Amino acid sequence: MSQRHSLVFSIALLLALPAFPACGQTPEAEALIGLWAYEADFTPALRGELTIKRVGRAWQAAIGREMAAGTNAERNLRFSFGNQGSFRGRLSVDSRTIEGFWLRPSGSTANRRDPGGSGQSFATPMRLQRTSASSWTGVVEPLQDRFTLYLKVFRDKDGSLQGAFRNPQLNSNGGASRFAVSRQRDAVHFEFKYDGGEANHDAVFVPSPDRIRIQWRDLERPIELTRRRDGEAASFYPRLPGSADYVYRVPAETGDGWRTARAGDTGLDEAALQAIIRGITSSDPTTRPPVLIHSLLVAHRGRLVLEEYFFGNDRETPHDTRSAGKTLGSVMLGTAPARLADLSPASRIYQVMKAKGPFANPDPRKAMITLGHLMTHTSGLACDDNDEKSPGNEERMQSQTAQPDWWRYTLDLPMAHDPGTRYAYCSANSNLVGAALTTATRTWLPELFRRQVAEPLQFGPWHWNLMPTGEGYLGGGAFLRPRDLLKLGQTFLDGGVWNGRRIVPADWVKQSTLPRMEITPETTGLSQEDFGNFYGGGKDAWAWHPGELKVGARNYPTYAATGNGGQVLLVVPDFDLAVVFNGGNYGQGGVWGRWGQQIVGDRIIPAIAIAN
Repeated sequence: MSQRHSLVFSIALLLALPAFPACGQTPEAEALIGLWAYEADFTPALRGELTIKRVGRAWQAAIGREMAAGTNAERNLRFSFGNQGSFRGRLSVDSRTIEGFWLRPSGSTANRRDPGGSGQSFATPMRLQRTSASSWTGVVEPLQDRFTLYLKVFRDKDGSLQGAFRNPQLNSNGGASRFAVSRQRDAVHFEFKYDGGEANHDAVFVPSPDRIRIQWRDLERPIELTRRRDGEAASFYPRLPGSADYVYRVPAETGDGWRTARAGDTGLDEAALQAIIRGITSSDPTTRPPVLIHSLLVAHRGRLVLEEYFFGNDRETPHDTRSAGKTLGSVMLGTAPARLADLSPASRIYQVMKAKGPFANPDPRKAMITLGHLMTHTSGLACDDNDEKSPGNEERMQSQTAQPDWWRYTLDLPMAHDPGTRYAYCSANSNLVGAALTTATRTWLPELFRRQVAEPLQFGPWHWNLMPTGEGYLGGGAFLRPRDLLKLGQTFLDGGVWNGRRIVPADWVKQSTLPRMEITPETTGLSQEDFGNFYGGGKDAWAWHPGELKVGARNYPTYAATGNGGQVLLVVPDFDLAVVFNGGNYGQGGVWGRWGQQIVGDRIIPAIAIAN
């Protein structure tokens, strides 16, 4: 997913504030030192046990005191609880179970300028078991939609008063990793200056009990931060202060299909892994910029050998995959239903979607756009996520309300280039792959993913984001457990097979990860300077990113699924190695884009060589 954060946040004054003394050197300023936090939960309140009953020919559903009438069309059940959510499912032939999805509506965070975050509508799989001849029950556990803002105020080494805002969900840091802090009476000022501009925030200190009131742009309203102890701020620190030094440990076997082993038993030096984790856990979250790694998992020679979580994350909590979720479209394109529907990278999207036509901006070049072009961001449509003026820009598409069908919105775009000739990163292109999968297989996208990927790979809880029409979105943003994302890497290492069950053909593993398009100033049409502002070079395959890791004097080929903030599945075939990172460095590709080389290339792979 794309996410563009402005470096400058100009916040209007809450009050008429006086001038501030330099460096915050006042007794009043000392009172600000410490950790502050604000938390908001935007998740719809409806959750818990869902009961579906058949009363004669009528169907009813209930969650607590909330009731909904439903419909049954050929065993397909639908219930709506208004703006609190809805359910869609299918009654099994023997009537013992109802397999379905809870649809959590989009939250009030949809205006956070974060289309890949948890403010969208999401589908969560669930199963209801029959409890009587005419009653079924299951548990609704929707994706949580929270916003947490921390502020750490402290004295820097030079004695200056500094403040660092941290937000684990969106990396909403106010425009800078650190601010100079000053206070005069109840007026508090945060300032950061850089070449060409500055970021400023004005706030008010409110005593008894102590609060800092500030207008926060990403929420578009004032908020109050209150004092917190370290133990109340697990998601601010990689590990809570005072925690024991990390000692390497074998990941748990949980019955989810992963076979675990000691790293040393697979030929990977455990001391090297321990040193990596200790470095992460001891990192300072107030540094400029911080390294916000949320998880690190390693599979080597078919075994899960490392699984560690940071900043309050854990094994069972699905993490936003951002654009790494685009790769799931490529995986589904290789599964049996897509092949049986004669869908392939050579399929032409306007032919597959012709029933939705006619489309705006007719152009003969549109007939030439293939799914391969969509997966390599070379469709030629006027769609560029790095250009806010581009009509197909993801934020523009998702913020407009005139056309809720984002498939139609994209198909209506004008052409900007001949297909296959120009590279422009475009999430809407990837979403059209979802349109093709849905249309050709006649299967709702979350249901297709459940049948062909999630269930065969023994996934734990997951959530799939939806368009305003209720169709699945494939531009990225599904929430998956890190253990489950890593299973895709192991499946591809094993030639398309997970624990003896074939997911995709071996040839699809090879073909979908081959380089198809080189990303250069020439192929993007950008100057060298502008190219460096948006791209790091490299190549694209069919929704995978081929690359290399330098280890000593040699380069080893890799392929990866990557997403904003540090959502990375990295596969290194030469070492039978797959690694997953999740992170919170949203909008900081210069930070998370280096993790593969810095941690895998420079430290993990050499640890394999040392052990062998």
